[in-house]
Amino acid sequence: MKNRRALLMMALAVVFGLAAVALASRWLLRQTPGGSNKIVVAAQDVNLGQRLTPEMLKQIDWPSDTLPRGALRDGGKLVGRVLKNSVLRDEPLSEAKLAPAGTLGGLSALIAEGKRAITVRVNDVVGVAGFALPGNFVDIIVNTQANDSAISKIVLERILVLAVAQEVGRDETKPRVVNAVTLEVTPAQAENLDLARSVGTLSLALRNQVDPRPGTTDGATKGTLLGMQKPAAAAPPAQPPALAPAPAPVAARPRVQVATAAPRACVGVIAGVHRTQECL
Repeated sequence: MKNRRALLMMALAVVFGLAAVALASRWLLRQTPGGSNKIVVAAQDVNLGQRLTPEMLKQIDWPSDTLPRGALRDGGKLVGRVLKNSVLRDEPLSEAKLAPAGTLGGLSALIAEGKRAITVRVNDVVGVAGFALPGNFVDIIVNTQANDSAISKIVLERILVLAVAQEVGRDETKPRVVNAVTLEVTPAQAENLDLARSVGTLSLALRNQVDPRPGTTDGATKGTLLGMQKPAAAAPPAQPPALAPAPAPVAARPRVQVATAAPRACVGVIAGVHRTQECL
């Protein structure tokens, strides 16, 4: 009798245990539906401009309440796409980090719509001692001759550096002295830059990445540099046109009085047979 009761209790314990496991499993499945929280992340560090391969991608579980915005779930559709931003290992991928579908790898994938890439030759001085790195913004200064005088003038402002030499990575902060930098410009800026490097020498001025204010200047010449150029004299204010003087009223013509000769005293003189008259 005691053995039967013990077996019954053990059977009930097993049944209740299995029921608890089943209920717990169902609750967990409701909390994390199968596959719904799996997103695509980078399986390794990938630089911008690279084409994604299956070895660069993997899927991991991600908490449903902290899913990144725009996270992608199908890794198969990402094979062959090009990154326009560098990603680190286990970093989620999204459309914002990818170039448009069909874009080939390389520098062309990094150029914004309506922009162009142009390369200029630099040295350790022109290239700001190697601190002009991909992702930085620079101003372009040209030194040339104008009106028989040397002048330095900023001709382009806030130009994005796409690459230095053949490197486009933007995660480095160590300066790199190279002989060429590639800049992102508009078509009109590309024409101005090409003309500037043909008429003078170029220099790059590194600027704050978050400062959009323009640096409007008149350029520097020998006169302004040495303080010998006098400021242009201010033009006198324009005088209003002089009014023509009003015609003077016609005065009445004065009467000319002819003085009448006063009567003179006359004396008759008789000399012989001749008679004359003399007046005083």
